[in-house]
Amino acid sequence: MTLWVVRHAQPLIAPGVCYGVLDVPADAEATQHAAQKLAAELPHGIAVHTSVLQRCEQLAQVLSGLRPDLAIKREPRLVEMNFGIYEGVAWADIPKDALDAWTADFAQHRFGGQESVAEFMARVADMWHAWRAEPAPHRVWITHAGVARAAVLLQQGIRVPTRAQDWPALAPGFGTLIQLHGDNHGPGIATETHSPETISQPDSL
Repeated sequence: MTLWVVRHAQPLIAPGVCYGVLDVPADAEATQHAAQKLAAELPHGIAVHTSVLQRCEQLAQVLSGLRPDLAIKREPRLVEMNFGIYEGVAWADIPKDALDAWTADFAQHRFGGQESVAEFMARVADMWHAWRAEPAPHRVWITHAGVARAAVLLQQGIRVPTRAQDWPALAPGFGTLIQLHGDNHGPGIATETHSPETISQPDSL
């Protein structure tokens, strides 16, 4: 079983801004380039699930034009974590007390007032377990850095990270992917098919 977890291309937003569910577009040229690389890699007829945010849907639409054999489905559970009142705010301008409160109760605290890490992980886990239960072995998710990190934790058997330091530092770079391999009985392994990046400021989780 193989799950391709693809991150959208570079979004058109200033660096250092928190943009979890903020519906910003991605760079069109970067999206085209990412779709061309992805189209060359994916098996025939594989099912593709995409976040409903436009930076992901752009990539799915271009990919569909290049690969009409692929079945594209919009999936709200693949959107990034909701940062509530801090959406669109520069991380440097978010009060330290708010960040400290999140770190102190990383799993359960709703940073920004909307969604906790535990709630976020639960909806990604719904998608994860649906993939593992499917008779068709291969899937593609076009999604976000936070969802990619959550998937890596799930394949390691971690349902909810309780400490901020347990959250993975690495994520696919913009327009690139990771592959997660496994079967219905084990956690599987992750293979980085493109160079991942470390994000020091988590514009998305």
